[in-house]
Amino acid sequence: MNKLKLYVLALLIITSMTMAQEADDIIGKYRLPNQLDIEMYKLNEKYFGKIIGFGDLDHEHQIDINNPDKALRSEPLLGKVIIKNLKYDPTESEWVNGKMYGPEKGLIFNLKITELRENEIEVVGSKYFFWKTLTWDKL
Repeated sequence: MNKLKLYVLALLIITSMTMAQEADDIIGKYRLPNQLDIEMYKLNEKYFGKIIGFGDLDHEHQIDINNPDKALRSEPLLGKVIIKNLKYDPTESEWVNGKMYGPEKGLIFNLKITELRENEIEVVGSKYFFWKTLTWDKL
């Protein structure tokens, strides 16, 4: 009986170790609910995301018309870095303290990525006392 308990415990430990998220697991391409396609990448131990496409939308020449800085409103959205400074927290297995620019409204939100799954990730965006959990699909 003790051998069985030891075997089950070892199996649980091995399973949890193989399923644990690692910092660079976030790197890749995702489709956001607003149909923007982004690419997450690493730079100096932090994670960033830039717009690489517009999904099914026909916005090849879209510009950043809602930017709060009027001087930036004529810049194209394609290639724009909209996610900045996410840092991996190994104790929580989350990416935290990031900022995300939402070009639809020209707002900057706090961003945290809470869970990676096989084909999607779960993110939490917040502004002041409001927050929203969204799912991004892996491309």
